[in-house]
Amino acid sequence: MTDQAVDTNGPAGAAGTAGAKEPPEATPPRFFGRARELKALQEDIEGAGLDTLAGRKAARARVLLIAGRPGSGRTALAAELARRLAEPGDYPDGVFRVSLTDPGGERVTGERSARALLDMLRVAAPPGADEDELSEMVREAFAVRRALILLDDAVDAEQVDPLLPDNPDCLVVATSAGPLTGISGVRPCTIGGLDTGAAVQLLAHTIGQVRITVDPRTAETLTEECGGLPAALTLVAGWLAARPGASVADVTKQLRDQQDDPEQPTGARPLARAFRLVHDSLPAVAARILRLLALSPAGLADAHTASALAGCSVSAAQTTLDDFVRFGLLRTNGAALPQYEVPGCLAPLVRAVLEERERPAEIQLARARMLERTVRRLQACRAVTDPEDSPARRRLAGLPRSLRFPNPESAAEWLRIREPSLVASARLAVRDGGLDTLARRLVAALVRALAVHRGTEDAAPVLYGLHGLVLDVAERRDLPREKAAALLNLADLDARTGRTREALARYRAALDAGRAANDLYATGRAMESAGGAYAELGDYNRASDWYGRALAQRLTQGDQADAARLYGRLGAVHTYTGRYGEALRAWRAAAAGHRRLGDLPAQARALSEAARVQEYAGRPQESLHTCREAVDLARRAGDVRLQAALELRLADTLDRLGDPAAARLHRSAADRLLGEESPAYEIRSASNET
Repeated sequence: MTDQAVDTNGPAGAAGTAGAKEPPEATPPRFFGRARELKALQEDIEGAGLDTLAGRKAARARVLLIAGRPGSGRTALAAELARRLAEPGDYPDGVFRVSLTDPGGERVTGERSARALLDMLRVAAPPGADEDELSEMVREAFAVRRALILLDDAVDAEQVDPLLPDNPDCLVVATSAGPLTGISGVRPCTIGGLDTGAAVQLLAHTIGQVRITVDPRTAETLTEECGGLPAALTLVAGWLAARPGASVADVTKQLRDQQDDPEQPTGARPLARAFRLVHDSLPAVAARILRLLALSPAGLADAHTASALAGCSVSAAQTTLDDFVRFGLLRTNGAALPQYEVPGCLAPLVRAVLEERERPAEIQLARARMLERTVRRLQACRAVTDPEDSPARRRLAGLPRSLRFPNPESAAEWLRIREPSLVASARLAVRDGGLDTLARRLVAALVRALAVHRGTEDAAPVLYGLHGLVLDVAERRDLPREKAAALLNLADLDARTGRTREALARYRAALDAGRAANDLYATGRAMESAGGAYAELGDYNRASDWYGRALAQRLTQGDQADAARLYGRLGAVHTYTGRYGEALRAWRAAAAGHRRLGDLPAQARALSEAARVQEYAGRPQESLHTCREAVDLARRAGDVRLQAALELRLADTLDRLGDPAAARLHRSAADRLLGEESPAYEIRSASNET
């Protein structure tokens, strides 16, 4: 949750420097006042730290704290400080901003904060890594950089401490409502409202100097009514700007007439009064759109989000959102695909008025409309990558024009910009529990869109979290088939990142879920994958046992292709354990299976492995004969690279048999085959192998 900036024309959520997902601001926002605070903060940076005074080299980055209540402009002050420090190049590796509180008021987990920083640094974080591992990666990444890290809206020191670089060349600026007890050497700067001069300047910037000049005393009184809070002043200025005929005295009187909530802290009342004034003066439809924006995931919305929430047209929603920006109710990134954000200090006020004015059934219906719209946009995002005459493209053509994308590039850009809110939407939908069917459709559509636009490897960290959400819903709703699928997906990602034991536990759990669902595919895949995990751990006896179970099931089903592959896996693990007789039988069975399927290259590979086993078993003549048979199959298949590799293996065997002349002939044949291979063929072969 971030505070209202002094000027709200900056981009929503942009770091304004290297690593930001949104484009940086073209020009910095207007900033008023805080000269004393800025000077003190800069002097703190330049001054000697406690370690230096004690004669020690500073071990960690220095931490500056800007503390103040919501609406005081603490985020704006931090951003202005960062801008001034970045301009002369003091921190050449950039400024990195992360918010530590969600728009809903909940603290962001350490895992999410660390991933956000690693993402900005373009450091690949392994899927499923825990908070400690990710925090260590953050510290390592910043250990070789000179960067400024802005940690916005920290709840406590436990959120900040794991993200502090062990590098005194870095600087951390944190914002919070209060002190961060527990971080040594933290330098707090507590702020309240703006001084009267700066507050009047802020008003004049929006409504014009003339309206201030005609009644300067009332303007000063208005700033007092607003408590000097930049957020309240911005709202009031927006209200006046939309009403050229209203005077400063008019708005001052209306603010005084607003009823205060007696349970609200005194310092928070000016902002609440200003928000109520603006909200209650909006047309009914616009006010409802504003209230429903409290439901927007991650506090981020676009015209489609607002349109779905309120049940209005996209164009009407777009106009209303732009009006809200002028009123100071929203911030926007100003990009070609605009994204809007409710300022953090206003988020709880918007939520409160939503709960006060809207019935629970209407809130749930609005949330359902938003999720349904998101699902359709994601389906369109994926479908636009399919061939023109595909069923998906035909279905896409039936969607309203506003939901479609003109080309895959625009769909990929939309997905990139909206990814944080899409992932947040999935998390919120699953946590809600009342819309599980929509939640499942949303997660499935998001997984497919990410896979097609980013690729499963690049999107793996996000996909890991999404598969976890599927598992949550499947366990809550007792859906064993979906539980098995989610566990298999999670286990595959665990296995890919070296967490083999964790993967094995999930494969075993997936087997149980698959059996409960009577899902033969899931049980077969779980058994085969468990065998692979045991093989990775070096437990070849258990690996062969699990491969054998999977093979028995495939044979029962008559699945020849999978059976042939599993015979090969059995042959490999038997070879590792020195059971050459069993290994040879398995490889021969694999070759026979591939022969029945007409797959000559696979048959040749299986025979080449059988030849290797024969050589290990001390039967070189048989190995030579089998290898020649494999070479002949590769030649008939037209697989030049495979044939060349087998010619080289044949040459090695002949060398060991004491026939170097024949070995040279086969090596020459391999060189000739590889020399004749065209670049185009190499590309095709590489693609096929992948």
